[in-house]
Amino acid sequence: MTHRIITLLPSATEIIHALGLTKHLVGCSHECDYPKEVQRLPVCTSAKLNTQRSSFQIDTDVQSLLQSALSIYQIETEIIEQLQPTHIITQDQCDVCAVSFSDVKKAVDSLVSSHPEIISLQPNLLQEVWDDIKRVAQTLNVPYQKTLQELDKRIEFITSKTKNDQLNVIALEWIEPLMGAGNWIPELIEMAGGKAVLGSSGQHSPYITWEELVNANPDVIIIMPCGFDLARSHQEAQVLKNHSEWKNLKAVQQNQVYLTDGNAYFNRPGPRLVDSLEILAEIIHPELYTFSYHGKAWEVFS
Repeated sequence: MTHRIITLLPSATEIIHALGLTKHLVGCSHECDYPKEVQRLPVCTSAKLNTQRSSFQIDTDVQSLLQSALSIYQIETEIIEQLQPTHIITQDQCDVCAVSFSDVKKAVDSLVSSHPEIISLQPNLLQEVWDDIKRVAQTLNVPYQKTLQELDKRIEFITSKTKNDQLNVIALEWIEPLMGAGNWIPELIEMAGGKAVLGSSGQHSPYITWEELVNANPDVIIIMPCGFDLARSHQEAQVLKNHSEWKNLKAVQQNQVYLTDGNAYFNRPGPRLVDSLEILAEIIHPELYTFSYHGKAWEVFS
C-alpha cells in the first residue's frame, strides 16, 4: 500500500523528511515550512490566533481560549477528506503548539472516509523524541537506525568536548510574560556545557517572574520565543529593555544575551533539535564550537 501522509505539526513533517518519506506527504499544517518543498502542499490546519499581535496580546488570547475550553487551532476537515490520507501524524504534548490528538481523532472518526491511522507524538525529553522517530518509522515500515545514529554522532561530538566549568544559562521561551524553557531544552543546555536555570527537564515550560530572573542573575540569557523567527524575536525582545532591572543583570552587563530563531529550532521536537544543540554550543562555548549558525539562527542582543 502506498502511504499518503498528513502531518499536523512541523516536527512531524521534519521527522518524515529525515526518514526519507517526503514524497509520501500529501498535506501538512499551516506552520510546516521545512523542508521548503512542503510549502507547496495543501494546508490542513489554521490558527484562531492573530500571531502578528504582541507577545503579551498573544499570551492573553491563548489563555482566553484555553480557559473557555476552546482549541487554538482549526482542522480543515474537508481538505483532509479530499486528500484521503492513510496516516495522520499529530501530537498530544501541548495544546498551544499544534492541533490536539483529541481534536484530530474527533474529526477523523466523523468525517474522514479513508479511515487513516493516527500517530500521536508526545515527547518531553530528547530520548522520547528519538523514540517517536523510531515509532513513526516502524509504523510506516521504514528503517530508522541510520537516521538516529547520525544524530547521535553529532551529539557525541559536542558532549565529548564539553567543559566542566558550567555557566548558568536561562532560556526564555516567551518574553511577555516571561517564560523559562522546559521539556528537552534544559537537557540541550547541559549537553552544550551550560547549567540550565529556571526550567526543568521533562516538565512544561514555566512562567517566571522578574524577581526570579533577577535572583537567578544568570551568566547567559538565550531568548527563543516559540513560533518567532530571528527577526521577530529581535522585535519582541525590545520590551525587555524597558524593565528597570534588565540593565543590572550580569548577562546584560557582560553582553551575554542572545536571540535565536525559536520557530525553526528549539521548539520543534524532531531531528533539528541537534541543530539546536549545535547553536547552544556555539553560543555557550564559542572557543570550542563553530557551526556557522551565527547571523542565520542566532545573534547577540544588544
